[in-house]
Amino acid sequence: MKTENISPLGAGGVGGAERRKIHPQKFMLWVAMGSMSMAFAGLTSGYMVRQAQGNWRYYSLPHTFWYSSIVILISSFTMFFGVRAFKNREMPKFRLLISTTLILGVLFGLLQYAGFYQLYHQLQQVRINGQVLNESATVRIDGNPSESFLFIIAGLHLLHLLGGIIALLFVFFRAFRTRVKTYNATGLEIAAGYWHFVDVLWLYLFIFFLVNQ
Repeated sequence: MKTENISPLGAGGVGGAERRKIHPQKFMLWVAMGSMSMAFAGLTSGYMVRQAQGNWRYYSLPHTFWYSSIVILISSFTMFFGVRAFKNREMPKFRLLISTTLILGVLFGLLQYAGFYQLYHQLQQVRINGQVLNESATVRIDGNPSESFLFIIAGLHLLHLLGGIIALLFVFFRAFRTRVKTYNATGLEIAAGYWHFVDVLWLYLFIFFLVNQ
């Protein structure tokens, strides 16, 4: 029977000696994640600098963001155990966990959309620099600078989430389309590493927004 190497995302195999070295694609992923981390660190630093200048609106985040945070956190666990199942050659379990991770990723995106929809359409008391004004307004991307920062930073995270979902789709279809496999986990580990990064990045941003509100 012909055996096809179906390492998730198609990454090539490595020999025993080479396993002690970091895979070039993994190295590229670490460089990319470092660059993205610096970009978001710059954005959150800019947030704090602009906040210190005054004329800064404070608002409440919808509870939907709490739910989405729990969802993406769970997805990191299903991804972790999915990689373990693949390495143990437990393919039914691997397919189940990858499918669950993909569903949770999509659910996270939908919950994020719902949260921003609530911000855009539900009135909140206006608080500028801690002073409560006798007026109400929605939270909009074209409103106070604090509102613009929220939409821009979270919107960029959603773009990174989209990249993670695309990677999960590749893993998902490769997991279900082939009957006979050799178990090379490099590509899967790269996808998992990026997914964990997206998870940790959102948790950092969510805590950052909570602390600064």
